[in-house]
Amino acid sequence: MKHLLKLADLTTEDIYGILNLADQLKYERKNHIPHPHLQGKKLGMIFSKSSTRTRVSFEVGMDELGGRALFLSDRDLQIGRGEPIKDTIRVLSRYLDGIMIRTFAQQDVEDLAKYGTIPIINGLTDYCHPCQVLADLMTIREYKGSLKGLKLCFVGDGNNMANSLIVGGIKVGMDVAVACPDTYRPDEDIVRWAQSNGNLLITSDMKAAAENADILYTDVWASMGQESEKVEREKVFRAFCVNSDLMRVAKPDAMVLHCLPAHRGEEITDEIFEQHADEIFDEAENRLHAQKAVLVKLLK
Repeated sequence: MKHLLKLADLTTEDIYGILNLADQLKYERKNHIPHPHLQGKKLGMIFSKSSTRTRVSFEVGMDELGGRALFLSDRDLQIGRGEPIKDTIRVLSRYLDGIMIRTFAQQDVEDLAKYGTIPIINGLTDYCHPCQVLADLMTIREYKGSLKGLKLCFVGDGNNMANSLIVGGIKVGMDVAVACPDTYRPDEDIVRWAQSNGNLLITSDMKAAAENADILYTDVWASMGQESEKVEREKVFRAFCVNSDLMRVAKPDAMVLHCLPAHRGEEITDEIFEQHADEIFDEAENRLHAQKAVLVKLLK
């Protein structure tokens, strides 16, 4: 494991190694046991998209690991003025020990890894969100005890979250169902891979997807960069809401997860969100622990 560009690059053993280390680091943090594994290391954080959880969790994580995180807005870097990524990363590789980037194009992340000489971490692209799904898997295992054999149902846009949940779920032996409009399906290459390597259902029938699910997961209807599509998406996704009717077809002890921020009353009702708030905010906290594990794996 040299980078974290997308979950498809990781083996099942890689994923469990990250989760096990994340559990250990979380235990140590809760019990005030120092773990300065990255003493003196420096992480550059490039942001083309705004962030709450990604920025704060990576900054706090590096601090707790003994290192330092540098916030690098693309508006302040020369890449915002047209410098090629391959030039920027060849410079930053000489200053830093690693890069985390939160941006639009997956190709930008891949190019950083291709032309740089330091580990690259994908903090989110329009294609995938591996850090979030590692935290999701960590949370599911905390609540359910294991991952293999569980059914995960995602409701909403077949976006970066759906893509990464499919890959992560299949790699750890979960059955995955995605309920989405026919014109908003997940990436077709990912769908083909998943159907060849595990049990994946893609359908526009929410109740069929959610039947006997152990976990229901949802995300906003319009992500960053899709603001101009908001009105149209509200029409298309109006029925794709995690509500009490949908919960009735899932298992009685089903979890509900959301990568946040949530638009209550759209993709999830306020009632269901509050009933499962502990799970959702444990999931948000676990971004810190899962990412610290990734940082240790890559930078130590």
